[in-house]
Amino acid sequence: QVQVDESGGGLVQAGGSLRISCVVSGRPFFNYDIAWYRQPPGKEREWVAAISWNGRWTQYADSVKGRFTISRDDAEKTVYLQMNSLKPEDTAVYYCNAQRPSDSQDWWGQGTQVTVSS
Repeated sequence: QVQVDESGGGLVQAGGSLRISCVVSGRPFFNYDIAWYRQPPGKEREWVAAISWNGRWTQYADSVKGRFTISRDDAEKTVYLQMNSLKPEDTAVYYCNAQRPSDSQDWWGQGTQVTVSS
């Protein structure tokens, strides 16, 4: 059984920074590709960034490219999303998704709220 837990959300002013974390437990951590999604108030969930199971590639949505950085620490079984130059439109619940590359089975966390004030 895989468990995904996000943390680190909060309230920050526009232009500020925040780092949110995703801990994946229950299986060997390195087997999973990890992605961050977000769901702004009243809108659909959207993909934000992803990192491969071995850390060799990362990808970003155009809306966050150059401002957000995804990274992983396999020893800590944690993936981070460093968010800089935050904008009010980054306000959303941020979700972590762990996907097993062999069969695309995936697991979701419960989400962490990020609020950016203007």
